Amino acid sequence: MLKGFGGFGDMGKMMQAAQDMQEKMAKMQEDLANVTVTGESGAGLVKATATAKGDLTALEIDPSIFVASEKEVVEDLILAAIHDAQRRAKDKSQSEMSKMTEGLGLPPGFKLPF
Repeated sequence: MLKGFGGFGDMGKMMQAAQDMQEKMAKMQEDLANVTVTGESGAGLVKATATAKGDLTALEIDPSIFVASEKEVVEDLILAAIHDAQRRAKDKSQSEMSKMTEGLGLPPGFKLPF
């Protein structure tokens, strides 16, 4: 081995670890597309379902809230349910990301650019 190049073995291990992490991240992104969360508002009168990636997949509205004079209330409840679903999706995604990265020795709260 050439003098001064002894660290290349470690570099190879680091590159393999980075590749493994990239593969795990891709798998996690696929998995998050299959995980759903449900947000709600109005004590469950409006429910929005989204993937953990944040894509809205369903909206359920209790028919009892369809009163013409309450149009703005219904719109607010729909938006609130969607926002709740999006927040839950973000929380779930961050939770799954934390599980994956905890073994890497990264500082707490460190966010990867994915």
